[in-house]
Amino acid sequence: MDLSNLKPAKGSVKSNNKRVGRGEGSGKGGTATRGHKGAKSRSGYSKKIGFEGGQMPLQRRVPKFGFNNRNRKEYQGINLDTLQTLVDNGKVKDTVDLSVLVENGLAGKNELVKILGRGELKAKLKVSVHKFTASAKEAIEAAGGEVVTL
Repeated sequence: MDLSNLKPAKGSVKSNNKRVGRGEGSGKGGTATRGHKGAKSRSGYSKKIGFEGGQMPLQRRVPKFGFNNRNRKEYQGINLDTLQTLVDNGKVKDTVDLSVLVENGLAGKNELVKILGRGELKAKLKVSVHKFTASAKEAIEAAGGEVVTL
């Protein structure tokens, strides 16, 4: 092999794309395969999301209702049975706080957490999160644990 017989690797060079707008002789000059007139033939054209050719778009045809409260607090719910599985798997010994939940992928570091009452808790845990349901609080204290609201 030397400089006289170098060529690119097989399949690395593709030249089967049509070169449009390169003069009449090429057969793809003039309108450059865009047809005559209309928005699609213009440079700078981009179809807007949801555009339906001038027909009233679905997003505008459908009636709007409801309202989103910008002050709503969203809590990440974690059930008692989930806490029990953490204990069973040896990931939690005696305290459960936000950092433990984040480590185990049950909550994001900036999320508010609420303990919910599904399942049963056998382990004695000190749980410190933002909120508890009444049944969850009851179950934790019944198991000999402690409830701390942040």
